[in-house]
Amino acid sequence: AIQVNASDIHIEPDDKVLRIRQRVDGVLYEQIMNEKRIATALVMRLKILAGIDISEKRLPQDGRFNIRIKDHSVDVRLSTMPVQYGESVVMRLLDQSTGLLDLERLGMPDDIVRRFRKVIHAPHGLVLVTGPTGSGKSTTLYSALKEINKPENKIITAEDPVEYRLPRMNQVQVNSKIGLDFPQILRAALRQDPDIILIGEMRDQTTVEIGLRAAMTGHLVLSTLHTNDARHTLERLLDMGTEGYLIASALRAVIAQRLLRRICDSCSQVDQPNQQQIAWLKSIGNNRYTSTQFFKGNGCSHCNNTGYHGRIGIYEMIEPDEAMLEALRNSNITAFSDAVKNNKAYIPLLYNALDSAANGITSLDEVMRLAGEVYENETTSVMQYNLNELDQL
Repeated sequence: AIQVNASDIHIEPDDKVLRIRQRVDGVLYEQIMNEKRIATALVMRLKILAGIDISEKRLPQDGRFNIRIKDHSVDVRLSTMPVQYGESVVMRLLDQSTGLLDLERLGMPDDIVRRFRKVIHAPHGLVLVTGPTGSGKSTTLYSALKEINKPENKIITAEDPVEYRLPRMNQVQVNSKIGLDFPQILRAALRQDPDIILIGEMRDQTTVEIGLRAAMTGHLVLSTLHTNDARHTLERLLDMGTEGYLIASALRAVIAQRLLRRICDSCSQVDQPNQQQIAWLKSIGNNRYTSTQFFKGNGCSHCNNTGYHGRIGIYEMIEPDEAMLEALRNSNITAFSDAVKNNKAYIPLLYNALDSAANGITSLDEVMRLAGEVYENETTSVMQYNLNELDQL
């Protein structure tokens, strides 16, 4: 799993076999073991390593351990769940040896790197990174912390769980068993004279409002939300009961992101769009790419015949202008969305993904998958509006 850069290992007992799956570049690959009898011993050993109750098989449990494999120091987050044929185990692998990426290596366009760097060096305000689970939000935030982790900055984090251990930072892990939740950690953190606060996730109205007030009183606050794109982040905050004027007073930027699979350099080849893909490009109202030369991976030993090796980040960023702020003060989502689309600095996720495909970094299939995820509840006219506006820039 470490050799192929797997992010997760799934151990799933079945009726007569043991199913082991590894998630590589966001996709699960399966291996079947006919010797199911080893499942119990394997799960027991993993539970011992994670320091959880080996006799408890009726309830889900969580644990953590560190293991060194060759030159890799790997933190393993383990989760068990009782299923029909035993216990299912999922392990999230966090390779501490890989180091955190610089902002330039995340895959951000140069313009977003410049703008993001500006907001994370600001003395106060709220910066949000949004996207679904597994979209790379934590990697982006840790890269930001790496850049601003200076002796002159007191940084406190509230995380669930702590993923990477960083020097000079005060990292606090949520512990629901003893009532140590995000709001309690944040209230304590504000009494610790911080300059920068990282909130692992804004899950409820209380956490959001404490974070906003911290951002309004001289602190830089970084956090995440689960939303499809940057525009819908503000709708989510308002739906949670947050007052629009508070958001307008504190918000500095919202970055939305996704991860797309990167074409394997060893087997990359030209891939002319088929009729279905050309029809899709036309359907989103943009003719720029209908004659573009795209690429795909043919599959080789370097990429385990998948055609992909690694992933890249795809980003979009909103810095509220006066029209957006006015809409927020009035809690007017429609006006806010219109103001975003009229902002010339806003380039949507889909457009940045198409640029990456045109440059041979990812495939058109990956871009179409992204469009299906991000715009599943949108009409094509929304995408068409954005892309046609960009054509005029």
